[in-house]
Order: sequence, then structure tokens, then C-alpha cells
Amino acid sequence: MGYLSRTPPHCNPIGTKWVFKNKQGEDGVVVRNKARLVTQGFCHKERIDYEETFSPVARLEAIRILLAFAASKGFKLFQMDVKKKEIYVRQPLGFEHPKYPKRVFKLQKALWRVYKTLLLLRHGKDLLIVQIYMDDIIFGGSSHALCSKFSEQMSREFEMSMMGELQFFLGLQIR
Repeated sequence: MGYLSRTPPHCNPIGTKWVFKNKQGEDGVVVRNKARLVTQGFCHKERIDYEETFSPVARLEAIRILLAFAASKGFKLFQMDVKKKEIYVRQPLGFEHPKYPKRVFKLQKALWRVYKTLLLLRHGKDLLIVQIYMDDIIFGGSSHALCSKFSEQMSREFEMSMMGELQFFLGLQIR
């Protein structure tokens, strides 16, 4: 998962929740119990009011749909790369460390898929669409000014590099 850490100042750790499921055989008899720990990303406080749609993991089909949508609307797509992002989650209920119950887990980079992967941001009549795949972000919109504003805000908030207009992403050449 990560390692225990003190909560940094101005950090709002993400909550966690256990999800339990019984795996049943063909005859309906429980053959195995499964448990997984999930993050409660919906608890994040947003700075901008927006409508959103998301899936837990950006699939190639979702990225292709985004590309087709952007092409149909005439949106230019851009790409950014997150250089460094620290994500902290609370200790799972019932599994708190006895000596450090107030500490949080700092997630390792391979576990970053806790964020929403597709965002639709509305600003007046303008629309911005953002696809997140691990630490890569592709985005485009109906207004170049809105895209620039988004890029600037993201760069202020996170250590990122703007890679310019999207030309190649996950093995797909974009024209």
C-alpha cells in the first residue's frame, strides 16, 4: 500500500473503506470470501463546481471515445505529465497501527489510480474535458482560453510539465 507517515500540514487524507464480497460456485454455495480496501475519493473537496463522469480506471476504449468526441467537436487536445504527486489515505478502520493510530499512509506511485479518470468541467457555455491515465493528463475544450487556464491552474497546484498539443498517447498516434 505505502508506508505510515505523519499527516503533512494542509493535507486532507482520503478515507478508506473495506468492500466484502462472497464468490459463489455454480450451485450458489460460497466458495471464497473476498475483501478489498478502496479509497473514498468522493470525499475530496473540489475548488471548482463541475459536473463529472468517471470510471475507476481509464480504459483504452474510454480514451478512444474521448478522442472521437474531441474530433467531432473540433477540440484541440493537449497533454500534461504529473511529475510528482503525494497522496495520503487514512488507516483502514480496525487496522490502525497500535503505536501510531493518527498517522496516514503515503501511497506509492503505482497506486495512484485512486483519482477520477474522466472529468467534464463547465465554465459558462464553455466545456473542458479531461482524461487522466495514471500520471498523464489529456485535455481539450471548446475554448483555448479555458484550456490555458486549466493548464496554468494544474501547474500551480502540482509539479507538472506541459507537453503541448497531443500527438501520441498510449501507442495511439493523434492527427
